[in-house]
Amino acid sequence: MKPEEILGRLLIEKHLTIATAESCTGGLLSSKLTDISGSSDYIKLNFVTYANDAKNEILGVSWDILNSYGAVSEQCAQSMADGLQAKTNCDIALCTTGIAGPTGGTKEKPVGLVYISAKYNGITTVKEIRLSPDLPRIQMKEEFANQALKLAISLLEDNRIC
Repeated sequence: MKPEEILGRLLIEKHLTIATAESCTGGLLSSKLTDISGSSDYIKLNFVTYANDAKNEILGVSWDILNSYGAVSEQCAQSMADGLQAKTNCDIALCTTGIAGPTGGTKEKPVGLVYISAKYNGITTVKEIRLSPDLPRIQMKEEFANQALKLAISLLEDNRIC
């Protein structure tokens, strides 16, 4: 089964809703979720918050966070998930922010760096992933989206926080 199918099944079984806010995946995460027939039963709302203005205006990510840590940071990812859940009242908020390349990376934040965040049951989990900067952009986005789906699955399957 594909990760989006597993996540969809879990959301239906647990009667939960999900919302997404994406930056580096540019809507691919949302697309994967909506590829599943019946996904309207559990998808609340999805945003592509590519620009910092969108992260601030839609999700409430503070300019202090964006200016101090940058959009590609653990702090931004956490704030995205917190803001998304507050705005949508979803059960699980799932977000991505990273650098898909092939340009845009730095020594501190290289191409292939992504922060994936999920807020569920009052707990925000942020996962940092670093992929090879040599991957093509399309493949990078695909892997970022799949890792986000896998994070959500792991949170819903982990009985200590379900």
